[in-house]
Parts: sequence; structure tokens; C-alpha cells
Amino acid sequence: MHPIYRLLHPYFRYTMEINAFAREKLINAGGIIESCFSAGKYSMLFSFVVYDQVWRFDMEALPADLIRRGLAEEDPNAEHGLKLAIQDYPFANDGLILWDAIREWVSDYVNHYYPHTSTIEDDKELQAWWTEVRTVGHGDKKDEPQWPVLNTHENLIQTLSTII
Repeated sequence: MHPIYRLLHPYFRYTMEINAFAREKLINAGGIIESCFSAGKYSMLFSFVVYDQVWRFDMEALPADLIRRGLAEEDPNAEHGLKLAIQDYPFANDGLILWDAIREWVSDYVNHYYPHTSTIEDDKELQAWWTEVRTVGHGDKKDEPQWPVLNTHENLIQTLSTII
């Protein structure tokens, strides 16, 4: 089994089941979202428009998300490298502790299995998986410049940490 598969498997294990349940109960026509949200039958349309205009993979990691939403700014001298706009914000405070732990774990893992940058670039299975994520999983956004290239330890670590 591929080492990246082994790393990500626990995080994807029930994804298909959860997504099927969501399609059946939450996001279907007349489902919970349409019946409970004030936008009614237009709720999913609004969600699609927001996804189309706002979603970027490179902005999904917690630190980048906090910065994008104006809740933090980069500060190399601050804890986690961020100065929070709201000091008592449990989502950010606790989330950044988890983010750092995930990133450290992924960093150790990647550095163990990929001792040299060339081993990342030459891993055809890894590169094919990442191509499929971008071109099939997000085919509507496949040509956008937001996608990292998996050619360095830092890019691979950031990508895997974001996914987790």
C-alpha cells in the first residue's frame, strides 16, 4: 500500500458513506437544507455560487482561512505564526494547536517516506493521484493557478495537512 494512502485512509474511511447520506437527506431537492434555510429552494444554488467564486484549495488550511476571513494576520513572532484579531476565539486557539500537531505529524511522515525531493517528483502514483484530485475531483477548477505542485517537501506537507 502506498504510504500516502496509508496516511490519508483514516480521514477518508467513511467519506463516501457520509456523502451519500448528505445527498439523500441534506442537499437533495426538498431536503433539510432547502426546508430549513431561509433561502429555501435557492439554498443550494447560493452554495454553488459561493463555492464557485470563493473556494480555493490553497485557502482551506486553517491559518490561511483565518487570514482570508480577517481573523488573523501573519506574524512570525506570534504563537503559530499568526496574530489573532480576537484573542479569545476558541475555534482559532484550539484549531491552531491541532493544525500544528497535524502538520508536525505529516512533516515527520513525509520526511520519512520521501527523504529527497526527487522521490516526491518521481512518485508516479502520488503524482497521478494529485492530478486526479485536481482534474476530476475539482474539474471545474482544474485550470486555476491555486493548486500547489507536488514537487517539494513543503508543498506535499502543506497539501496533506490541508486535506487532513
